[in-house]
Amino acid sequence: MKQIIRVFSLIFVSCILSGCLYPKERIAQQIPAETSVQQVQEAVEAYQSENNGLLPIKNKDSEMDQYIKYLIDFTKLVPQYLPEIPANAYEAGGVFQYVIIIPETNPTVKIFDMEIAERIREINIRLSMQKYPPFKEVIQDNVFSLDFNKLGYEQEPVIISPFSGQNLPFIISSDGEIYVDYSADIYQILQEKDVEQVEKYKDLRSLLVEDSIFVPAYSLPYIIDDFGAPVFIIKN
Repeated sequence: MKQIIRVFSLIFVSCILSGCLYPKERIAQQIPAETSVQQVQEAVEAYQSENNGLLPIKNKDSEMDQYIKYLIDFTKLVPQYLPEIPANAYEAGGVFQYVIIIPETNPTVKIFDMEIAERIREINIRLSMQKYPPFKEVIQDNVFSLDFNKLGYEQEPVIISPFSGQNLPFIISSDGEIYVDYSADIYQILQEKDVEQVEKYKDLRSLLVEDSIFVPAYSLPYIIDDFGAPVFIIKN
């Protein structure tokens, strides 16, 4: 009996040393992303209410896409409006970047996975070693797929969609910018809607964010074509 107690005592001590009893930081990592987003949303609303409508955001390039443009500045929220930065936030060592969309009329907190930015950075490094981008196929005017084998990849890099779970490819524009192609996700939603429901959207990416805490980060805008499929909106 004493031997059994001793064994369990050793296991208990081992758990404490290894962290398997979930100290505060580990417990925080277990909080669902939805809960964290809601907490930050409430903090943003409180901040805006007490600061004459201003939002706790970082200054960004005016040319940046709307879905990654308004990054939340947690230094303006913690600790007065939020006890601490969410453990899953990039600023706290997590994987998600918190952003605000529709800042003018309906400031809404959303997130995106910073792995996307890391993958794009990696692709850009490989592209910088090439004299010209290794275009593979023309997807649309000024939008192309890449020959990733010529960039040294054994397998084509993809991103797992936060909206559907399917693999999404990277594409490149004629000006050399890398984007994630969310066409498959949008098309899936379009199949469930009629034309009248969709015509009100100037940018079909709105369909993705309506019922999700995520945004289609690093993407081009889309419109619907005459055949009911999403196509890119891109400047010539």
